[in-house]
Amino acid sequence: MGQVQVTINGRSYRLDCADGQEHRLSELARYVNEKVGHLVQNFGQVGDVRLLMMAALITADELFDLREAYSQLEEALTAPPPKPEEAAEPSQGPRIVAATAKVAS
Repeated sequence: MGQVQVTINGRSYRLDCADGQEHRLSELARYVNEKVGHLVQNFGQVGDVRLLMMAALITADELFDLREAYSQLEEALTAPPPKPEEAAEPSQGPRIVAATAKVAS
């Protein structure tokens, strides 16, 4: 079993993970630490629990946005092709572009 030492908001934590997942866990911890750092800049040191809860909600919001964009993209890509007489109508094109742009951002 692997172990990683991470630092979030100036506090060190030793975390266990599956062998080979150390780098991934370190990257995730850096991402969370960045979120917490931005929150500290905006709100100050309002407590570790509150900061981590706020970072978790922001990250969950990002995840929900990505899930929605993925679902829209998947739906657009799996839709049957338009019939020749409908080809002149912009049916799926703008939706694919919008979903792709959202995923890219």
